[in-house]
Amino acid sequence: MKKLLLASLLSAVSFASSATIVEVSTSQGVIKINLFDQQTPKTVENFMSYLDDAAYNQTVIHRSVKDFIIQGGGFTYSDDFDRITTKPAVINEPIYSNVKGTIAMAKLGGNPNSATSQWFFNLKDNSANLDVQNSGFTVFGQITDDSQATLDKIAALVHCGEIPVVGITTEQCLKSDVTISNANLVTIQSVLVIDDDPNSAQNLTPAKNTLISQVVPPSQKEDSSGSMAWLLGALLLVLPRLERAK
Repeated sequence: MKKLLLASLLSAVSFASSATIVEVSTSQGVIKINLFDQQTPKTVENFMSYLDDAAYNQTVIHRSVKDFIIQGGGFTYSDDFDRITTKPAVINEPIYSNVKGTIAMAKLGGNPNSATSQWFFNLKDNSANLDVQNSGFTVFGQITDDSQATLDKIAALVHCGEIPVVGITTEQCLKSDVTISNANLVTIQSVLVIDDDPNSAQNLTPAKNTLISQVVPPSQKEDSSGSMAWLLGALLLVLPRLERAK
């Protein structure tokens, strides 16, 4: 009942009463996230603005790398991957460490303050890399323990390149006559507030990013990955490779 009530009021609430806990309902299960809204306020405000607009509804998980990350928040899918409308980039807030079970913002290479809508879940402790790369990737939440099973399920799917798929075999990924549809992708049906208490994360113990002090500010240059593309097997489905953790 509380969830339904919050969902119906979602468009009317302000960020001041936004949630610490949200629920991401995917075609492979549910992921609950404790948002660090007091520690990374700009990032959470940005994430919540997309949630309030229902911008993440019917998007897809477009990238999954074994023992690394699962990424979404950037695309819907019809006959191709369609980029969602994004808002101005948010300032980087590299307070916490990219350890297993955290969610962080994806961004352009060589530009720390370029995160917009895309985010990723850390499947393992990626702190040695992501806490320092590109001035650190902003961790803005942590999944609940029971949500790990959903991430594991997505990670275990057949992958065409870096895209997790359902109902398609590894062999079919390599064939040119296989047609992919939205039903073959991991979809996000909704992202909803389930707890609007801003203090509900106070008992969590997220790991601090202690490596960020070692970062040398990067030069502001175009990331070469911006002109690259993902190839979905022999299906020739191209995704702009713009926002990512490497």
